[in-house]
Amino acid sequence: MGYAQLVIGPAGSGKSTYCSSLYEHAVATRRTIHIVNLDPAAENFDYPVAMDIRELISLDDVMEELGLGPNGGLVYCMEHLEDNLDDWFTDELDNYLDDDYLVFDCPGQIELFSHVPVLRNFVEHLKSKNFNVCAVYLLDSQFMTDVTKFISGCMACLSAMVQLELPHVNILSKMDLVTNKKDVEEFLDPEPTFLLSELNQRMPPQFAKLNKSLIELVNNYSMVSFIPLDLRKERSIQYVLAQIDNCIQYGEDADVKVKDFDQDDDDDE
Repeated sequence: MGYAQLVIGPAGSGKSTYCSSLYEHAVATRRTIHIVNLDPAAENFDYPVAMDIRELISLDDVMEELGLGPNGGLVYCMEHLEDNLDDWFTDELDNYLDDDYLVFDCPGQIELFSHVPVLRNFVEHLKSKNFNVCAVYLLDSQFMTDVTKFISGCMACLSAMVQLELPHVNILSKMDLVTNKKDVEEFLDPEPTFLLSELNQRMPPQFAKLNKSLIELVNNYSMVSFIPLDLRKERSIQYVLAQIDNCIQYGEDADVKVKDFDQDDDDDE
């Protein structure tokens, strides 16, 4: 059985930086993680690329040859990937063992994981190849300055969760850039009554029923829980990775390395 993270989120939310930090953490802890680029518009990487969609198709070529804009070209590229799941992608996937751990760095266009079925079909293909997959949704912590932006972020996240039908880990990225962490902490795991009160204070009275319905929707789907990620702190990365590993049951079938423990005991004596 293989394991996979599908790293999604709005453009600029820090997906590639997260993948790079995850790779560095894996190297430091002697763990093997393969990063896959699914962004046909990407140019520079801070991590070794195990698989690259640009070997199949690139956004620049599509825009030049078909005259499409950036968004239309990106959707075309991803649909082309979908058409080649049984060919190019399966051939690339065959290079990895059953217990390998893949991290897919996805494009940031929100329509790809909110209503266009490309990524959902991509996930189904991974599952058919015996991969346990977890969606990792990154949201910029700078977005959490007030309750209206928080609800907006939750709605986008919920849309991805419903579309992909995967175990979901929601991460507040760029916590190292937050100047006043108290402004963000109150939104990490807020009470529905607090959210509704704050929302009603900021919105006209005629939106009261809509506000109540939105809060109930977020609360019913347990979408008001985010994990803060500060890439300066190794423990923060370790905690986030542990939550994701738990979702995809990584390491549950691993054999206990008795020799490693024996070696540690010898060193202590």
